[in-house]
Amino acid sequence: AAKGTPVSFAGPLLANELGRVIVRLPDAASKQLPSRGQVAVDATVKGHAFQTVLEPDGDFGHFMNVDDALRRATGLAPGDTVAVEVVPSGEWPEPDVPGDLRDALTDASADIQDLWRVITPMARWEWVRWVNETKNAGTRQKRVEVSIDKLRKGKRRPCCFNLASCTDPELAKSGKLALR
Repeated sequence: AAKGTPVSFAGPLLANELGRVIVRLPDAASKQLPSRGQVAVDATVKGHAFQTVLEPDGDFGHFMNVDDALRRATGLAPGDTVAVEVVPSGEWPEPDVPGDLRDALTDASADIQDLWRVITPMARWEWVRWVNETKNAGTRQKRVEVSIDKLRKGKRRPCCFNLASCTDPELAKSGKLALR
């Protein structure tokens, strides 16, 4: 779908053992989206409107996180079937920057902080995804350090990872969404 074109779908709320809750987009709905990677959308669930980013499932589809606040606002629980409308948006919400990356950015030089402020929110999402992609603490720390080094060198985006893979370590196995 082009920006502004609604995509409607329904699906069950799935939960993993950590309590993370998502809804997978049916293939027909995912195919209407403008990207196989992340897609910023304006979403509506049970009359509750919000901005979010649909995540790639690593299998040419997408899923949407359904956080505690949304479940409270809508009265939904895992196992319920939910009707969703999303509209691809040119406006990206700000990502939740993890503490280790945020601390490194705070401690970084002014030029790095300035670059972080002027890159697009979509680019900031890519940095956050790249840092969050690993469960290994050593690898994660290295990625935070490499992020600061790349920003120091003027790089606006991380390099060399598959933007269509599922990179959430709580939900992914080998780059694919584990919840089916």
